[in-house]
Amino acid sequence: MRKTAVLAGGICAPDERPGHAARAHVTEDACDDLELQKVSAWLISRPLSMHFTRAVDDAVRHVLDGARTGRFDLLSPEVDSDERASVGTKLQYRVLNELGLYKEPPLDTRILHVPVELKATIRSNWMIPTEGQCQISILIQVDTAMRRHRAFLMRTHRAWLNEGANKDGKRGIAAEALRRFSIPLVAWTPLPAEPLARLTPEQLAVVFAPRVGQTARLTALFGFLPDTVIPRSSIETVCFGNRDPLRRARQAKDAVRSTSGLEVLVGTWVQDRIRAEKLGFDLKDGAWVATRATGIVASIESTPLHPGIW
Repeated sequence: MRKTAVLAGGICAPDERPGHAARAHVTEDACDDLELQKVSAWLISRPLSMHFTRAVDDAVRHVLDGARTGRFDLLSPEVDSDERASVGTKLQYRVLNELGLYKEPPLDTRILHVPVELKATIRSNWMIPTEGQCQISILIQVDTAMRRHRAFLMRTHRAWLNEGANKDGKRGIAAEALRRFSIPLVAWTPLPAEPLARLTPEQLAVVFAPRVGQTARLTALFGFLPDTVIPRSSIETVCFGNRDPLRRARQAKDAVRSTSGLEVLVGTWVQDRIRAEKLGFDLKDGAWVATRATGIVASIESTPLHPGIW
């Protein structure tokens, strides 16, 4: 059952739970909640978009486990609903790590000595447990279809939760309460691109062809995606279940040059990384790119300067 009216200044009491007294209190607007404002100030002083993007991307990749499964899409039929739901659990610890926080009772962590709950969802709402009612929560939403995320900070008063509860007693946040009483932390922000998602079904069939060697798979991958930065995780996904895929990727450099006319640059090699930067490619964290433009750079660098030019 949805809330039909959500107001500040009303009396609120959390649901009863064993060992804890349900104390009635007055709900406050976000601007009047001193603890909420203190936690908000601490959070927004940090590059949250960067921290949350890394945390979400890492949590999703951990669930997909591409290096062992060959999966790269959370919406794939090969990923069951329980696995998708586990993204939220994985994300909690990654957010703590990104923010330099620790797991501390009575909730998930403390910020400036204020207990804070961390809730993440891949759906349209967050399910707040009884222990999180009337507490301050960081709310992260992951849109798997659009590959993006956003976040809010909110004190999730019981009075601002929907009446219907699931079998675990968790309740969703009333849409009006989220709109009126939450503090936006991160607007919709894209997650890092997954190059494998750009391949057509026909190309995927070639790149993931069974009983085909890793070098052949990677040669096809680089040929299908010229001038595209390919992260290490994507290479490991293409070579899933095999040992030392990065060595195979290096071995594919000559094959890629002969079949596609592309030069493969490796982010872990300083010289390649510098050349990639001059071409506008960021090969951080050991990413790769296959490009036709390296010859242009080499030509420019080898051309002597005209006398008088400096």
